[in-house]
Amino acid sequence: MSLLETMDPKSAAAKIVVQSPFGAVPSITTELPGPKSRDLIDRDERYSSPSYTRDYPLAAKRALGCVVEDLDGNRFLDFAAGIAVCATGHCHPKVVEAIEKQARSLIHICGSDFYYPSMVELFEKLDAITPGGSGKKILLTNSGAEAVEAAFKLARHHTNRKYAISFHGAFHGRTMGALALTSSKARQKEKFSPLVPMTAHVPFGDVKAIESTLFRYQMSPGEVAAIFVEPIQGEGGYVVAPQGFMTDLRGLCDKYGILMICDEIQSGTGRTGKWFAYEHFGVVPDITLMSKGIASGMPLGAVIAREGIMDWPPGAQGSTFGGNPVCCAAAVATLELVEKQYMANATAMGGLLMSGLKRIAQQHKCIANPRGIGLMCGVDVFNDAGEASPKLRERIIQACFEQGLIMLGCGETAIRFCPALCITAEEIEVGLKLFEAAVTSVE
Repeated sequence: MSLLETMDPKSAAAKIVVQSPFGAVPSITTELPGPKSRDLIDRDERYSSPSYTRDYPLAAKRALGCVVEDLDGNRFLDFAAGIAVCATGHCHPKVVEAIEKQARSLIHICGSDFYYPSMVELFEKLDAITPGGSGKKILLTNSGAEAVEAAFKLARHHTNRKYAISFHGAFHGRTMGALALTSSKARQKEKFSPLVPMTAHVPFGDVKAIESTLFRYQMSPGEVAAIFVEPIQGEGGYVVAPQGFMTDLRGLCDKYGILMICDEIQSGTGRTGKWFAYEHFGVVPDITLMSKGIASGMPLGAVIAREGIMDWPPGAQGSTFGGNPVCCAAAVATLELVEKQYMANATAMGGLLMSGLKRIAQQHKCIANPRGIGLMCGVDVFNDAGEASPKLRERIIQACFEQGLIMLGCGETAIRFCPALCITAEEIEVGLKLFEAAVTSVE
């Protein structure tokens, strides 16, 4: 019988811990934030942009695996992984070794102008792991938003069409082209218009609306360059594509010669138990976008296009820092670790995580709709009146922090579970118990 079945959630924080190289986790020994953390936060707030969304006062000093220690020595179990970025866990020794080795020989020379081994090694690996046959071409960027921007440009260049379509709830980034495709929260676009024109949105999961509404009233299908889609919406609420949606969308794109672009920035790099979430739905896109977990915390993104699509001339797109040698080395090490052990672990631990979330949802009326694939899972939060409740969601996340568990929200009322792919069964069980204790404390 597991810890989840035997422990009282009200006493979980006091009785359940995981041993780590830093010591027992969680371990909260000061008020939160402690004095050192408070001092850093005060200094930060004098200078930092108010656009940053700091949900609670965590000031990190060091981290390893799924453990984060703050400046005051408090230790937290991390179920957010830097928003699904630290795929192999914090500071994985093999990733650190790859970074250090590369930094001692070549930090930068610009891959848009010259050649170096770590970039070519990464190209070869991405070509091998991405479905769609050989002959793919790859462009490296600094971030997911940059990958979206580049894919937007590539789609227009290759098709000589101008329109792009995405879905309600989509999050593709905050730069002007990516923001035009984003439809996650209205405030993300507030006061930034006009954005890149000739974009449109339909409800996520509704392929028929594209033909019945957009193609009927707004644009000819012959003018549409691309449709951008997240197989599992990330910032939109960890919403899994409904049955048949991805195959129907692939069929629509094929019918009209439209490029299907899968944004795997949050769902890729093995998070769902496969390299890409779209593999669970039996489709192959024309362009795949990666970032976040690809280099375990180093800034890197990738646009991976099937043969014949990346046909733009020299100078049409490039990047000073995109594909930096150190970032490429970190990515090569990350992909090797994911392939050898962590992708399979995502499947196994994802099953344990989902089982626990379903049990918690059955026992607590404020938690509903457990969903996800692998280690990309979410739940919704409802109040006593049965209404979706952003305020209660924030109280639960704050309570998790106080219990020693790092969590993040997504969408309007969802909580996401996206721990590092190296997470253990014991860490899953302890994290779920801490989450349940937090829920119990605010009910």
